[in-house]
Amino acid sequence: MAAVNKDNIKSQIIQAVETVRRTNPMTGSITNTVTINFVANAQLAVGGSAAMVYLPDEGELLANAGGATYINVGTLFPIYEETLPRTAKALYNSEKPWVLDPVAIGIGSLRTKLLQQFQSYKPSVIRGNASEIIALAGLWGLDGGKESNVRGVDSTDSVSTAKTAAVALAKWTGGAVAVSGETDLVTDGSIVAFSLGGSHFMEKITGAGCSLGGVVAVYATVASPFIAALTGTAVYNLAASRAECKANAPASFQIAFLDELYKAAAEEIAENPLEIEEV
Repeated sequence: MAAVNKDNIKSQIIQAVETVRRTNPMTGSITNTVTINFVANAQLAVGGSAAMVYLPDEGELLANAGGATYINVGTLFPIYEETLPRTAKALYNSEKPWVLDPVAIGIGSLRTKLLQQFQSYKPSVIRGNASEIIALAGLWGLDGGKESNVRGVDSTDSVSTAKTAAVALAKWTGGAVAVSGETDLVTDGSIVAFSLGGSHFMEKITGAGCSLGGVVAVYATVASPFIAALTGTAVYNLAASRAECKANAPASFQIAFLDELYKAAAEEIAENPLEIEEV
């Protein structure tokens, strides 16, 4: 296998950032009610156009008309039993990219049913914490998976322990998986990238992970699943590191973080510390 060309990856990250800011791509989201505002603001900050929906016909409409869609299974409503499968099926049939966030996997029968259905619709990117990624691989019967060990929305596993599950999920979908933690992991099943940076304040605000999924969906409109996931992760780690230097508490951090997402230059995002290895 040829050595991974890190310069080529950085070039693709720059291209993704610049293309999004130039084209303002439409990105639909069906996300949890706790984080709708923050997800939309983050998508706008990186240059996307946000559309937040929850009805079945609107989900299908965005699946066909938008550039990509973000589906987050947090705070489920009964109508989502119809909305989410219909939207995911429309995305799969139209070959549109979509990002899945399996929030709180293992809690409740509806969530489990929906996440099981998504296996057939092969999300382009799966983004979650380590415990969620391990549990999803377990639900789908893939290597590295086991029953949910999620504590609400919090991970009880380390990113390193989710590597096998992440690789297996990426190979199954043919897309990419992003595992959020102290050091983030992004893989397409053949390459594993570790993105450094971030801030301890990310754990002190609502929507850090959810909004990352929404931002990855923005980049998925213009880039491959792996580059989209890596670009979103890199800009988050860069913006969080910079915001922490300007804030001394969670509320001020959240504001500074959105500002830094908006201000980050494409070259700076590409140069955020990155380690790459082959599977």
